Amino acid sequence: MRRLFGAVGAVLLATVAAVFAFGPSAHAATGFTVSGGKLYDANGNEFIMRGVNHAHTWYANQTSSFANIKALGANTVRVVLSSGDRWTRNSADDVSNVIQLCKTNRLICVLEVHDTTGYGEQSGAATLNQAVDYWLSIASALNGQERYVIVNIGNEPYGNQNYSSWATDTSNAIRRLRSAGLAHTIMVDGPNWGQDWSFTMRDSAPTVFDADPARNTVFSIHMYGVFDTAAEISDYLGRFRSRGLPIVVGEFGHYHSDGDPDEDAILSYTQANGIGWLGWSWSGNGGGVEYLDMATSFNPNQLTTWGQRLFNGTNGIRQTAREASVFGGTPPPTTPPPTTPPPTTPPPTTPPPTTPPPTTPPPGAGCTATYSITGQWQGGFQGDVRVTAGSRAITGWTVRWTFTSGQSLSQSWNATVTSSGNTVTARNVSYNGQLGAGASTSFGFIGSWTGSNPAPAVTCTAS
Repeated sequence: MRRLFGAVGAVLLATVAAVFAFGPSAHAATGFTVSGGKLYDANGNEFIMRGVNHAHTWYANQTSSFANIKALGANTVRVVLSSGDRWTRNSADDVSNVIQLCKTNRLICVLEVHDTTGYGEQSGAATLNQAVDYWLSIASALNGQERYVIVNIGNEPYGNQNYSSWATDTSNAIRRLRSAGLAHTIMVDGPNWGQDWSFTMRDSAPTVFDADPARNTVFSIHMYGVFDTAAEISDYLGRFRSRGLPIVVGEFGHYHSDGDPDEDAILSYTQANGIGWLGWSWSGNGGGVEYLDMATSFNPNQLTTWGQRLFNGTNGIRQTAREASVFGGTPPPTTPPPTTPPPTTPPPTTPPPTTPPPTTPPPGAGCTATYSITGQWQGGFQGDVRVTAGSRAITGWTVRWTFTSGQSLSQSWNATVTSSGNTVTARNVSYNGQLGAGASTSFGFIGSWTGSNPAPAVTCTAS
């Protein structure tokens, strides 16, 4: 994920005696393994990732996030770390604590070095070789954790320039880690800010996989604006499946500045074909991509529309995640999501809606709707509508409004939305139509505007 954060001075990593950093080199399976394009845990059971990314390196005090992510049903968390080349280095002790938090909460840990993001295009980005230096320097935290940890060498290790050496550099990084005794499953990201629009990773994946003497490498594609149609998604992922090569969607979102990914197609195809995924991201996004937060201010009781979609929607985490068998026994029950999550707070720069929220829902089997602008930029905006049932349960709802300043919609989620002129009609989808008395749900959309963008009055009809 391409983001803007302040850089921190580079830290020189010691690699003396790196060959012996991980102890005796034995590529025998001690943890996760790969076979036939599938990932298996240390008990030999197939494991399909269903989880999220968490920006630990920038929010190291948000340790409760691991329990909160687990409580919402996830089986994996991909943890952002820094090698010290661009941001503050995560020490071996800190990484050990992260791994313990994952294990305590029965989550598989995918650890990634973020400093490599956009190498060749992004100033100051680290090389894959520097990322390997980091992994060797924290060997004490990784030793013996093969059952619970997957090592993602470097995040999005090349931008859209100078990426022709991706296959060679990635292969060399894998060999170097194996020579030093790393026995974990390794994950590698594609170039082009992770989206591999050049098909560099896709076409050279067999060569890179064969470069691993343990044959224990998983490929990771990041699906943002490049993957805006179901055909592109199924074609890319299907080519790995047909060659028996393991692939996961290591990052994806519901929208991005480079285009509008088809998240529904990503979720449906991966579910139908047993492919893992990790949505971006739990909370704390900046640099103009705050709309990718799943929880507002790290609060699990304030899921955004993206968070609601990923955790509670069709083919989402609650429906499809299965806990890794290495944790043994029947997994503890997860905490159910709040039936009435409060609305998310718009960013400080976002103008408040001009229409005040409705008063308490009237008695009877009705519903009310509240329209909010949750993000706005020149010519575009993101909106959210919160639907609340009245004093009796409802089985469906329809929301309508008429734009007064020529606004239009281009994308929606968690509702079926149609437009006729300036009039917009939104109807519930299969998983959010039934609401108990006083319960709420929400749906979101992306739109465009010129001149002004007032919030329209909305009506809600229950069925």
